[in-house]
Amino acid sequence: MTEIAIRAARPGDLQALTGIYNHYVRETSITFDIEPRTLDQRRQWLEGFAATGRYRCFVAVKDGSAIGWASSHRYNERAAYDTTVACGIYLAPEATGQGLGRRLYTVLFDALAREDIHRLFAGITLPNEASVRLHRAMGFEPVGVYREVGRKFGRYWDVATWLRPQGIRP
Repeated sequence: MTEIAIRAARPGDLQALTGIYNHYVRETSITFDIEPRTLDQRRQWLEGFAATGRYRCFVAVKDGSAIGWASSHRYNERAAYDTTVACGIYLAPEATGQGLGRRLYTVLFDALAREDIHRLFAGITLPNEASVRLHRAMGFEPVGVYREVGRKFGRYWDVATWLRPQGIRP
């Protein structure tokens, strides 16, 4: 069995991360992007993360290639929201169902534990039982559902809002 390492994202991961993300753009409602992202667009996204601070990105690497990531980013531009951070996770389809999401989130949340963060926010397009199970296991609680807020593949989708107090251990 090949070992899966988790480390901070690097520019060399960009091709694999873009491929994973674009799979979800093309095939699922998990993201509301409709057009696949270019490498230049994703490069800008990757450059938004730092080695320290609130906005981080960690990747799972198998056989030298990224197979998933967990990241944190700004929740809202208004200053009063600074201590609320949005987070997300994407795995290559072949990497799902192996506990990798929990491992990635654990590394991310451990890194964020030293930051001035009060709440972690996650949005989950419904239905998505795997994501609901993961977020519940990681200490998130559902706080509401935005009904039919995104249109993709000719239908409207609900998005559940989940919050996690920072500093709790799942």
